[in-house]
Amino acid sequence: MDLLNTLVDKGLRRELPTREEALAVLATSDDELLDVVAAAGKVRRQWFGRRVKLNYLVNLKSGLCPEDCSYCSQRLGSKAEILKYTWLKPEEASQAAAAGVAGGAKRVCLVASGRGPTDRDVDRVGKTIAAIKEQNEGIEVCACLGLLSDGQAERLRDAGADAYNHNLNTSEATYGQITKTHTYADRVDTVQKAHGAGLSACSGLIAGMGETDEDLVDVVFSLRELDADSVPVNFLIPFEGTPLAKEWNLTPQRCLRILAMARFVCPDVEVRLAGGREVHLRSLQPLALHVVNSIFLGDYLTSEGQAGQTDLDMIADAGFEVEGAGTSTLPAHRSDVAEAAGSGGCGSNGGASLCGSGAGAADDAPTAGCSSACGGCSGHADATPVPAQAEAGEVRSDLVAVRRRGAGTDIAPNA
Repeated sequence: MDLLNTLVDKGLRRELPTREEALAVLATSDDELLDVVAAAGKVRRQWFGRRVKLNYLVNLKSGLCPEDCSYCSQRLGSKAEILKYTWLKPEEASQAAAAGVAGGAKRVCLVASGRGPTDRDVDRVGKTIAAIKEQNEGIEVCACLGLLSDGQAERLRDAGADAYNHNLNTSEATYGQITKTHTYADRVDTVQKAHGAGLSACSGLIAGMGETDEDLVDVVFSLRELDADSVPVNFLIPFEGTPLAKEWNLTPQRCLRILAMARFVCPDVEVRLAGGREVHLRSLQPLALHVVNSIFLGDYLTSEGQAGQTDLDMIADAGFEVEGAGTSTLPAHRSDVAEAAGSGGCGSNGGASLCGSGAGAADDAPTAGCSSACGGCSGHADATPVPAQAEAGEVRSDLVAVRRRGAGTDIAPNA
């Protein structure tokens, strides 16, 4: 296809596609799907080879969020039967993080529900970061705490944070239909605060909330303009007890097209397959590895993912390798800029701008219904098998495995 050849050429040059080209990717047919994945794979391999970065979520504080994000199981008024607990102690969070690091994760994402942190919360998270880094030399830590006030990003950086996640989630035009207790502009402001403080900016989206193709293209173009280093792509998990419980709109094929579009628009950044992959991609998850270069290992915030060893086997069977702790995730032209800024953080693409809750804390970077957070949810290895396709317009609690292990419990985490 001429379209795909054009997109590959632009991706190898880090050139922004047109909006029409991005929309055309989402409009391709199922017959063209493997061609789309192969084309996106050429761009992915140019900048990231066959490496897959593993990330691990630790939910520091679960539930009881005052924000009204419709997708989130931790939202104000949520009736989802999730775990609810207050702040983990630093040693508890460090112990939880150790399971992910042992499984191969090189980044730990610390997430807390709420509109945003108080200064006391920032101090608390700083102690947690110190505890994790003391036990795990060289590990990256990303914080996802919601909307930031002036000076808080700098304090997190000084405490040892490498990155900050705050997802845009959807387009500016439709944001008010999803959340009313804060604005799209509030989210943009927090990403810019993190970026300005020298933290690596992590910001992504949630697909499957009833948005249009135009909405998806709008939010991905906005993420490129914000120059996020990592872009988590979440797929909504419709938790029973939330306003979007009946929004089962995704197929594996549509998920792959969305991921490919994100790769073409953001060719040289960490595109992360986040929440909802197990539920919506199902047996096609290995195909997504040809497009993305990053995933979450194990469980999410309030939902369970597939077994960590299954993730590792999937990566190996698909012909990819887990990215080592000593390897820079970003291409040299981005990581060099980040190092010059004195952080593990954001870069630019040599002139062109490229590309995690109440106010974002409950959804990181993984965010689908607070099942991901730096992303989503799914059944784990022992969960009921997922049927071929859920029908829109009905609640399917059998497809969502609520997290009952790991942080906040006495049961060993999945990693």
